[in-house]
Amino acid sequence: MKFSTVSQTLSRWAGSPRTFYTAVALILIWGLSGPYFHYNDTWQLIINTSTTIITFLMVFLIQNTQNRDNDILHIKIDELLRVSKDAQNAVLSLDGLDRKELEKLRQEYRNIGSASSLSVNNGCADNAAPAKTDLNQA
Repeated sequence: MKFSTVSQTLSRWAGSPRTFYTAVALILIWGLSGPYFHYNDTWQLIINTSTTIITFLMVFLIQNTQNRDNDILHIKIDELLRVSKDAQNAVLSLDGLDRKELEKLRQEYRNIGSASSLSVNNGCADNAAPAKTDLNQA
């Protein structure tokens, strides 16, 4: 079985309410068993070791899921840029740029954004042409 398949399955399972309630129940059972074990070192070691192992493994699971979601988002944005007649196709290949080049490009887009006026129609953007307002006429 591929790692991506396993991580997607585990991610769905780990994010479910049933798993959360199971974890809460296990912690309650552990806490309530404290007096029986006289709160000794072994009793504490059980929860510490268990949570450390689970956290360690979840880091990789979360990172894999985040990378996958990030790739999907990039593909969707690339497709939107591809089909938009006014989009700059040069922005489709930003992956090869270093941090300084990306920051320079980001500043160019900030300048474009601050130079143009935005119109808001009742608080939400619309795909149709913006209505003429005092901001648009300036």
